[in-house]
Amino acid sequence: MSSATPHRLPLAGVLRLGRPSDIWFKPALSVVAAVAPPNLILLALGRLDLAMYTMAGSLCALYGHNRPYAARARVLAWVVLGMTGGLAVALLTASLTADPVVLVTVGAVMAAVQKTACDATRLGPPAHVVLTFISSASLFAPQTLAQVPAHLGLALTAGVWAWLVGMAPGLLRPHGPERRATAQALNAAAGYADTRGTGDGHARASAAAAVHAAWQSLLAAGARPDRTRRALERLLVRAEVALCAPADTDPARLRAWARALRGTGRIPRVVATAEAAGELLGVDAEVALPRRPLRHRLAPLAPFAVRTATGCALAGYASLALGVGRPYWALVTAASLYQANVTLTWSRGIQRVVGNLAGVLLFAALAPLAHLHPAVLVLCTLALNFGAEALIGRNYWLGTVCVTPMALLVTEFARAQDPAELITERVADTLVGALVGFVAAVAVTNRRAGDRLEHASTTAERARENAARLLAEPHPAPGALESARRTLAAALVDLRATADAASGEWWQRALPEERVVLAERSGHRTLAATVRRQGLVPWNQDQAQAPGRHQDDGRDRDQGRTTEDIRP
Repeated sequence: MSSATPHRLPLAGVLRLGRPSDIWFKPALSVVAAVAPPNLILLALGRLDLAMYTMAGSLCALYGHNRPYAARARVLAWVVLGMTGGLAVALLTASLTADPVVLVTVGAVMAAVQKTACDATRLGPPAHVVLTFISSASLFAPQTLAQVPAHLGLALTAGVWAWLVGMAPGLLRPHGPERRATAQALNAAAGYADTRGTGDGHARASAAAAVHAAWQSLLAAGARPDRTRRALERLLVRAEVALCAPADTDPARLRAWARALRGTGRIPRVVATAEAAGELLGVDAEVALPRRPLRHRLAPLAPFAVRTATGCALAGYASLALGVGRPYWALVTAASLYQANVTLTWSRGIQRVVGNLAGVLLFAALAPLAHLHPAVLVLCTLALNFGAEALIGRNYWLGTVCVTPMALLVTEFARAQDPAELITERVADTLVGALVGFVAAVAVTNRRAGDRLEHASTTAERARENAARLLAEPHPAPGALESARRTLAAALVDLRATADAASGEWWQRALPEERVVLAERSGHRTLAATVRRQGLVPWNQDQAQAPGRHQDDGRDRDQGRTTEDIRP
């Protein structure tokens, strides 16, 4: 039986503050370290008018903080190249035409391309918003062809510096991201284990998503695991066990392991049974699997690309019609709204409007101070950069309270402007961008949401059947059952995420909710069966030592020396 999707636009909880991220200070400090040197150099040279181009590269330091350093190096390099490429298109366009309609159109198309690329590669926050902000603002900056190479050179140089800033923490804690991801998975699994399996489906889905994210972090570290990664993998298997057999789990032990992963201390020893000694062969098999072709990842994103292009273009045109001098603000507001479905887009729109309105009030208070001296202006933008990244993890609107005055102060790098005019235009563009952007989200329907849910259900069902088939074999191939278990776990996580996204869409056929629930329940039962078949439960078979009671040879620290041990 299928049921129609409820069409409700929530207000409760949209502005509620969450807990800060465990690493909230890392992106906040990184962006300050990346932005400060270029801006201070330009201040000393009396060329703050060029700060917009250096900030394009410096803001790349916002990306990749949850990725292992090997993967972060690649991601940051691509972000710097993508930022520079978008800036190049914007500057070339600005140097060839001053027609605002053409500029808005180009900006809307670029926003759609940037969102699609970020979603397809799962870049993570702040995703396309920063890229779109820089490229859209650059479209309306006076430019000549002769100036373009030098401006791109400034952006690329600052981008290289941002790459170095992003990679620098790896010198002190080379496995920090993997350790944090594993600790988060252990804590999430402990939270579900506290319920003894009687909690709601959301609690288990959240814990499963954290475990899946941790596996992705470990696999992203590279195809040749070292001793540290092997130790983390074994701990992560324990988190998976907690999801499959919560009644047999000791939540306190999971949390103790999670605490031990902080800093650079020893990784807890996990002693496994003989049946589980070869379980991690499945991880190596998964690493060796080819990635899905890019075209397969892009196809489901087509509706979001059309939404973004349409909404950004209409928002920019509406701003032009109102006579606002900076239509790119409306364009960026529309681009920032689009989430996985219409319901989440609505919530983001509310957060954006509230944050921007509060932000212009903060700008009104800071503007007289910033006008005292260019050095004060630079220091204010640095403080706002830090505040934005420190607060945005608690709720998007709270971060935009700092983002809005920062963006307004950046416009003053070239010349001092009338604060009242800036505030008026920013408020108008915020309201126009949010309204038009949301209308476009409702008008451009995602008719493929139902198809994706059907596909995700089929994938989960087939993964469960494969795992069940291996369970029926007396002696499955080494690593085959573990690989099948992890494939099934990933399929169930994707099924829940797809179902949540589809349930928030409008104007679509009824969803196969009963099939989804049945696939999840049967999949979870099969996962539990694989865990027991592998000899990972009950917990009284596990004689793992608690953190802080190590009987090892003194080898520790992050650089591949751990205290893990597998005993038959």
